Amino acid sequence: MRDFRDLDVWKKSIDLVERIYEVTQSFPKQEIYGLTSQIRRAAVSISSNISEGCGRRTSKDFVQFLYNAFGSIKEVECQLIIASRLKYIDKNVFDDISNELNDIGKMLRGFIKYISEKEIK
Repeated sequence: MRDFRDLDVWKKSIDLVERIYEVTQSFPKQEIYGLTSQIRRAAVSISSNISEGCGRRTSKDFVQFLYNAFGSIKEVECQLIIASRLKYIDKNVFDDISNELNDIGKMLRGFIKYISEKEIK
């Protein structure tokens, strides 16, 4: 069993959640049950899938949860594009969070590769 709190990718994904919550506080009130809620849940899902995968018995199961986390990254990315087009966030904020998402995605891909190769050996 792995301790997810030791994983840099999990720590970075938690930082992202904090950033998403800060940014979405300024979204229009009518979005509280729409885009605000959706983007927050998707961001939380990244770290949640990483931590849940750590509790699984096999590396194959763990990797599947890491792929789920990667899917949530893409969901947040899509929702950021929508928020940007609706002018809820400015370009600099969009670019900063997009860079964070890309970094987390690279870390996840590397971690998936590492675990998958370790399983083969």
